[in-house]
Amino acid sequence: MCDAIWKCVRNSRIIGISGHIRPDGDCIGAAMSMYLYIKKMYSDKHVYVYFESIPERFRYIKGIDEAVTNYEDKNADLFISVDCSDPERLGEARRMFEKADFTVNIDHHISNLSFADVNHFAADSSSTCEVLYELYDKNAVDYDIAACLYTGISHDTGVFKYSNTSKRTMQIAGELIEKGIDFTEILEKTFFEKTYVQNLMLGRCLLESKRILNDRVIVTAATQEMMDEYGADKDDLDGIVNAILQTKGAEAAVFVYQLGDDEYKVSLRASGSADMSRIALLYGGGGHVKAAGCTIKGNAKAGLESLLRELESELEKV
Repeated sequence: MCDAIWKCVRNSRIIGISGHIRPDGDCIGAAMSMYLYIKKMYSDKHVYVYFESIPERFRYIKGIDEAVTNYEDKNADLFISVDCSDPERLGEARRMFEKADFTVNIDHHISNLSFADVNHFAADSSSTCEVLYELYDKNAVDYDIAACLYTGISHDTGVFKYSNTSKRTMQIAGELIEKGIDFTEILEKTFFEKTYVQNLMLGRCLLESKRILNDRVIVTAATQEMMDEYGADKDDLDGIVNAILQTKGAEAAVFVYQLGDDEYKVSLRASGSADMSRIALLYGGGGHVKAAGCTIKGNAKAGLESLLRELESELEKV
């Protein structure tokens, strides 16, 4: 499969790269590492990378200012999707993906739909950045590519805390550190450091949270009114669901916030063996067993009640 991917690259002149909407650390790290790697190894290629938006905390990544966010249509010979389990999650970039002569899908989500001409995903990998590291020529992974990959791996493992962290994950992280990256700075600035507004939103969501299902689940929401009150945007909600799950006795956490008119993002987390990806898939989403997400459209109250019934059923299995 590795050879098939690089054969596609060699046979293409114009290459587009993108990940999922609302990009996180693994999505940005994966897309940017692929962008830098192709530019380094195949200098004759015209490469474009697309993001719906670029959170400020990732601006240290080399070349990220070259990324496109306005999704101008380009006729790519090859389009590479990274860290995206479903073509719908490519957002506006899906148009370019579908127009490309050939497509590649590289991912690590167990819910991946294998929607490209060439599909390569490993559900037992911690992150898409870990998958990509195994595809790259290790001697070609320089400081800048290593910084991208370490960003993605550290974010999708919760700084090597989540159960998706394996011995191989730690080995790769060590090899990336040997490239000279300032890994402590990456972790501090992109994972631990929070703005004042982020802390206000976290505090408010904790105050508004409820324990349900015999205290096994904690549910909270960030309403548009709350966000307006604190001048918050979607980036200021990062990490809230993980913080809620850290509550003693919580087996699952559910966090909801409004995306638009009658459209709500739901983040699901589990500390035990309940399968969050199964629930997310029922609502058109996806993800991992312990971390998944979906979108509810229409009546938020009815949609959330339905989702919580599915969560209760899932918890009864464990």
